Amino acid sequence: MRLPSSRGPVSEAVIAALTSGTLAEVVVRPSPDPLADEDIQLSLWLLYSLHYEGLDDVDPALEWDPELIRLRRSLEGLVLDALRTRTAEVVDQVADGEAALADRIFELCDSFPGPSVARFIQREATADQFAELLVHRSIYNLRETDPQMFAMPRLPGRAQVAMAELAYDEYGGGHPDRLHSLLYARAMEQCGLVSEPGGYVDSVPATTLAVVNVMHLFALRRELAPASAGHYGVFEATSSAPSKQLASGAERLGLPDAVRDYFEEHVEADAVHEQLVLRDICGALVDHDRANEPVVLFGAASCLVVEAAAGEVLLQAWQDGRSSLREATGERVAS
Repeated sequence: MRLPSSRGPVSEAVIAALTSGTLAEVVVRPSPDPLADEDIQLSLWLLYSLHYEGLDDVDPALEWDPELIRLRRSLEGLVLDALRTRTAEVVDQVADGEAALADRIFELCDSFPGPSVARFIQREATADQFAELLVHRSIYNLRETDPQMFAMPRLPGRAQVAMAELAYDEYGGGHPDRLHSLLYARAMEQCGLVSEPGGYVDSVPATTLAVVNVMHLFALRRELAPASAGHYGVFEATSSAPSKQLASGAERLGLPDAVRDYFEEHVEADAVHEQLVLRDICGALVDHDRANEPVVLFGAASCLVVEAAAGEVLLQAWQDGRSSLREATGERVAS
């Protein structure tokens, strides 16, 4: 992947370090909203990208450079503090309930007052707005399930088995051409969009980057593996019905078959996955150690908060009659 443009002093220092091999002294300052801070979120995205195939002309050894890891931990600290503040009341609502953990999380998903991007797409969106949605979601969907796999070795027996079962499905069920990330790439290509991971990083705002950055933050820190499971459970539990709405929107707009194929795949699959993650992964974690419950709930609430923030940016832009992207992609969706 090519290096994107910087968005402030921290990301500028990170990009310079990735090209030179040496991190200059950089001061990480508090932010009013780390989840929407362009400099913080781009810096984290760059540092997490080192754990994949890397970035163009960047030394692979920098993946574990101690100075970059130290900087990453400082940035993660700001994000974690913000998440804990914004989820505290939500977690308190469902903590120590009498119902099963999965049922409490389902109730939380149903009651959380987040925006419905999928409903807007189904009923009102233009083809260009649908294309913008594909661009935003490409930051995760072109690596679908990859972030969560970093947490898999950190899970205890029954939870790990359930995660392996889910991953088998996400990665095509033995059929490479049915990889969910590949299905998404095909949908983008048939709409005239670039399908390389990270191809639109310069175009999306901080709130979109935060969606996937939080996944990595939880999965790459062993003490937060239960939060990764809770996050993943909510991510799946809030996917099936919206996927049906998105497929309907794609049909209304006459978009290519690959677009409907991707979202229709997730209508049934995610209805199964939500049960698997919340009951067999999250439930197993709590059965293994009751101390995992508040961490699972923290991850679940964090998913709702981060997704809501990202969705609000899209809907506000579209309601104002402007693009939700930071810069024009120069492309228009093909029908």
